[in-house]
Amino acid sequence: MFDELSQRFEEAVKSLRGQASITETNVEGALKQVRRALLEADVSLPVVQDFVEEVRRKAVGAEVVRGVSPDQKFIQLVHEQLVETMGGENAPLAAGGKPGAPSVVLMAGLQGAGKTTATAKLGLHLKEQGRKALLVGADVYRPAAIEQLKTLGAQIGVEVFSLGTEAKPEDIAAAGIAKAREEGFDTVLVDTAGRLQIDTSMMEEMVRIRQAVQPDEVLLVVDSMIGQEAADLTRAFHEQVGITGAVLTKLDGDSRGGAALSIRKVSGAPIKFIGTGEKVEALQPFHPERMASRILGMGDVLTLVEKATKEVELADVARMQQKLQEASFDFSDFLQQMRMIRRMGSLGGLMKLIPGMNKIDDGMLKQGEVQLKKIEAMIGSMTEIERQQPELLASQPSRRRRIASGCGHSSAEVDKVLADFQKMRGFMQQMTRGGGMPGMPGMGGMPGMPGMPGMPGPMGGGGGGGRSGSGAGQRVAKPAKKRKGFGQL
Repeated sequence: MFDELSQRFEEAVKSLRGQASITETNVEGALKQVRRALLEADVSLPVVQDFVEEVRRKAVGAEVVRGVSPDQKFIQLVHEQLVETMGGENAPLAAGGKPGAPSVVLMAGLQGAGKTTATAKLGLHLKEQGRKALLVGADVYRPAAIEQLKTLGAQIGVEVFSLGTEAKPEDIAAAGIAKAREEGFDTVLVDTAGRLQIDTSMMEEMVRIRQAVQPDEVLLVVDSMIGQEAADLTRAFHEQVGITGAVLTKLDGDSRGGAALSIRKVSGAPIKFIGTGEKVEALQPFHPERMASRILGMGDVLTLVEKATKEVELADVARMQQKLQEASFDFSDFLQQMRMIRRMGSLGGLMKLIPGMNKIDDGMLKQGEVQLKKIEAMIGSMTEIERQQPELLASQPSRRRRIASGCGHSSAEVDKVLADFQKMRGFMQQMTRGGGMPGMPGMGGMPGMPGMPGMPGPMGGGGGGGRSGSGAGQRVAKPAKKRKGFGQL
């Protein structure tokens, strides 16, 4: 998401290039593009108007220091306003204020927004933080909603409580809190029922549940795909139920991002979490500054490092660093790295977090995903000694032909992967000896990521540049020319 918005913002800055300062005259064209960008991203009209006027007020007459061009200053001001519009800083969950009582979180929203899944994702997030959460199934209307929550709870190892579909939702929630208090749970997450649209009965039920459990948090789960409707939905829930925060789901889809910019401004309540995929692990705390950087194409290295930290052990990093320096990095290590990356998310999603990589074509990213699957199949057809000693494959064509037959790909494809692997190994050795991070230059914290340059396949900085087969790839691949991101213009 945000690709179109980022592109529009980039176009907005072009009108200020070469100018000596920011004036009322030359900033008008840039602001017109910003306004159009936000409206096309489904941002609520009042939010767009306020945003543009604030940027105008700060931009006209802004001091442009020596060495900083007006277009760079404009980017800075837009970034600051994006951060302010989305809430300024991360807002953590309330810890609860009653001694000996669990913190209670009420999950609200329309049917189809992903409430039940978001409840489970939040339960896993709390578990990873060392908290003991209890999931309460109080959606007695949607078929199999409680069973879905129980299935997800079993998957993540978090207990689920419910009284079935015959009890009243407020009674289920109250009983769940009583259980949590007796058994030492510190957090209760109550999954409530939704409707296809806002109606009186749903709101009255939410009010009854709120009065019965006196929650510390009421989180509105919003589908980011609904665009401008997010503002009306947020306003209605906030006025009738009172929300303390929001969870924005399906940010990995084709949404234009308007909901992320509308919710805080409309309700005054912050976005606390964002859902970035279907997997139960795909939930992140919302950081306005990081999201603003993503929107402007500057990447999000902090989130990338956090993802890597969850998957990588320090001992593995040290071992991999040594293998890279000694040029003993083999296909088994490569397979381990690919699987680690897969646990972190899609290749495309990870690339978008790297500064300057936001312009990579989605088609190329998909080709990269396909190529990685091919490579995994090829490695699966290798013997253990072939994985550990790629030189055997380079010197014995018969082994390469056997691998091609076993994985269902051509001998030429196997030859090319071997050649590219040799190039990548040489490049990574050069990077580590030169003090850089192995795998992805300039990317701290991720050992041996099979990305640009040197990655086998269409994403590679030099894929197909040398001869296939024995001896190919002994030359060190040249780093690919960096493409400027929006934040580097």
